[in-house]
Amino acid sequence: MNRSCRIILVSILLIVSQQRSSPAAPPPDQAPPKLDRPANLSINLRGRVRDYVNAVTDNWLLRAPADNPAILAMFRDRDKQPYRDFLPWSGEFAGKYLTAGTQILRLTADDRLRVHLQKFVDELVTLQDTDGYLGPFPKDFRLTGKAPNCGGGTWDAWGHYHIMLGLLLWHESTGDAKALACARRIGDLLCDKFLGPEKRIVDTGSAEMNHAPIHTLALLYRKTGEKRYLDLAQEIVEEFSLPGAGDYLRVALAGKSFYQTPKPRWESLHPIMGLIELHRITANPDYRRGFEQLWWSIAEYDRHNNGGFSSGEQAQGNPYHGGAIETCCTIAWMAMSVEMLATTGDSIIADELELSTLNQVLALHSPTGQWCTYNTPMDGVRKPSTIDIAFQKRVGSEQLNCCSVNAARGFGMISDWALMQENENTLILNWYGPSTLTANIAGTSVKLEQETAYPLEPRIVVKVSPDKPADFALKFRIPHWSSATGFLLNWRPLTTENIKPGAYFTIARHWKAGDQITIDLDFTPHIWSGQKECAGKSSIYRGPILLACDIGKGAELPKIDARQLLQAKPSLTSGPWLAMQVNTIDGQPINLIDYASAGGNGARYASWLPIQNTPSTPFSRASPLRSGRVK
Repeated sequence: MNRSCRIILVSILLIVSQQRSSPAAPPPDQAPPKLDRPANLSINLRGRVRDYVNAVTDNWLLRAPADNPAILAMFRDRDKQPYRDFLPWSGEFAGKYLTAGTQILRLTADDRLRVHLQKFVDELVTLQDTDGYLGPFPKDFRLTGKAPNCGGGTWDAWGHYHIMLGLLLWHESTGDAKALACARRIGDLLCDKFLGPEKRIVDTGSAEMNHAPIHTLALLYRKTGEKRYLDLAQEIVEEFSLPGAGDYLRVALAGKSFYQTPKPRWESLHPIMGLIELHRITANPDYRRGFEQLWWSIAEYDRHNNGGFSSGEQAQGNPYHGGAIETCCTIAWMAMSVEMLATTGDSIIADELELSTLNQVLALHSPTGQWCTYNTPMDGVRKPSTIDIAFQKRVGSEQLNCCSVNAARGFGMISDWALMQENENTLILNWYGPSTLTANIAGTSVKLEQETAYPLEPRIVVKVSPDKPADFALKFRIPHWSSATGFLLNWRPLTTENIKPGAYFTIARHWKAGDQITIDLDFTPHIWSGQKECAGKSSIYRGPILLACDIGKGAELPKIDARQLLQAKPSLTSGPWLAMQVNTIDGQPINLIDYASAGGNGARYASWLPIQNTPSTPFSRASPLRSGRVK
């Protein structure tokens, strides 16, 4: 073929590729989410959380690829011998990193991060092979579940899932057509490989991991309308009931809990999220019922006092279990909770996201942003993941492990749930804390500026500034733990008749610049009385913050009378975020500090403490924290 012919052929292929990557009109949702993220949302956080976000951006996200070049080189070298030594899940690192980075970018609009991630995506998409493969394993072993350079079965479809998710989020945030085209080629590869009665993903092993593409295939269908993506996603639902798979839907519809499924590991939460996406596409009520049943069962049996999920990397049916609370498990739980909130519009789900964010997510990060934990226990010590799971280190990726590439997403997901939209005339404020959030509603741009020290103090002042006067509704989250909540509108009290814990309070009016809402929450200490391994101990909360105590080596846990907590006054210090001095039953003063600050410099800490005169409150869907008031 002469040069002119080659040029013509390449031009034709490029045109076809561009047409292929350009989405058709996506099909309308048959059961759209109740709440959604406003497309034009702008968020500017301030205070402690923003300090963590800045540190993670500067000292992890902007540095990780240069410090760990194998994050991309593993794809370039996949067929080069001698083969690189891999973990079954090595292919996930780039996707998890991109997902976390993109969600942080949505939170900060940091131009440095935007340019950095664009370069990362530009290189990543060039490493995709012509068949759509974008994994690290040699050609003869692609998506087979095995490889000669891996210490076990490969999680190859799982790795592609995370890359697809990152690319789809990046495309949604930036409009980058290359990212969507790359994600589509992965979807096409999965369909070519597994769509049809004789081809099954479950046969590649590690089903709770390798079934995860059901989620991104459903997302890809909602984006493009390409029916075979939906067909494969629905085939995976059928595979759930096969031997070796998780059987999530049948177990849930039978009224059972997630820990009772055949695959109660945390990775299963990602294929389970495929069910709610399929519900949006098809309106099949079983998909929603199954998803919600599994979510509530985790909240009841496997979400710990610190907002973390799992014990020993899986559900145990016991929130008091002392097994490791892996960072990836909590991140998956929060991602599932974002979908639960969007689906149900239940404010208690936002309470759960706040609990996880302000306690577990802060605690699993070092304040410098340089490292995260693998295990962030209720009681114990915290170590860098690079030490705790050092077996994951490989040449060129010494800092990469399943948790390090995933942790920042805990902060990034704030962009999903902080401010949501119910319809064209209603905004829902879920995030409380010093910040400015802006979105369009009712034909105008509305800025919500919060002047507050929350979560350290109970008063939140929200200044409402529409660009022009307009009629719309604002819904304000009332946490389920706030027994008595007050609202002021322009410093005038509002009736308390419709102000109820665990619900939204709606103010619909003709808003104008200068309007102001004041929210006073109930910060009386509330206590979760433990059972099983934590029998005789309790956890103390002030507002959304779990309190803990640093424990000297060999020292006994301090014994406290709960009634002492009513006299304790919080103090803001240069060390812990929050500190409260109380007396033990023998009169010795001790400091209770916020859980995220406990265990600094490797100290041992405890969040389950022996406390007398505590209330006992059973789990309920109205009070999932099981906490009662001190009287």
